[in-house]
Amino acid sequence: MPRRTTIFLLLAALSALVCIRLGVWQLSRLGQRRARNAVVASRLDSVPVPPAQLPRDTAVARFRAVRLTGSYDYANEHYVVGRSYQGSPGVYIVTPLRLAAAGDTVVPVNRGWVYAPDATVVPEPERWREGDSVRTVTGFVESYPPALPAGRAVLSNVPRALRWLDPRAFAARASYAVTPYYVVARDSVPAARRDSTPARLSAPPLDEGPHFSYAMQWFSFAAIALVGGAFFAKQGMKD
Repeated sequence: MPRRTTIFLLLAALSALVCIRLGVWQLSRLGQRRARNAVVASRLDSVPVPPAQLPRDTAVARFRAVRLTGSYDYANEHYVVGRSYQGSPGVYIVTPLRLAAAGDTVVPVNRGWVYAPDATVVPEPERWREGDSVRTVTGFVESYPPALPAGRAVLSNVPRALRWLDPRAFAARASYAVTPYYVVARDSVPAARRDSTPARLSAPPLDEGPHFSYAMQWFSFAAIALVGGAFFAKQGMKD
């Protein structure tokens, strides 16, 4: 067998091995994602519990169903800007809920999305209030996003507007204790109040991502390398 054919076969085999390894890695990522989705789904579908029964570790408590009882503090709510919904610009309204059984501790509640033409300023904030009485809110636990490396969460030119949800913004404004997590409201909204209640956010998507298709692509590349190497070797032996 000519030397160049031998070298080509070795390169083809090496390329195939690398592609196969990458394909197996993508299948491993798929398995991890499926396992995570199963955990998240079980937490979302669990029986809502009061905050006192949540795990102390926020990573373990994340996505668990929770039931809060308290009253909203609309005077200190904030708006997470630059959020779209069904193609329209808007903001998320995040309102502190004073827990009835926890003194001055509050839980920031993401009550949902409302339309804002510039995705920053809510035209009629009072329209989206859901009453001043003590209420029960159901939802799931979420962790705060990591702070961006540059700048502050609070927009200096727009009162109570946040680029990302930061618990320090609530604590600084009202000087009360804030839980190390926030809650995304999922309670149902009566049809008669849908025009004056923020659109509730959906649960996180539990799709499997592109890992399977990526794995098939890598395996295809491996097959191409092997078939191409064999064809080249066959042609080389004929010459």
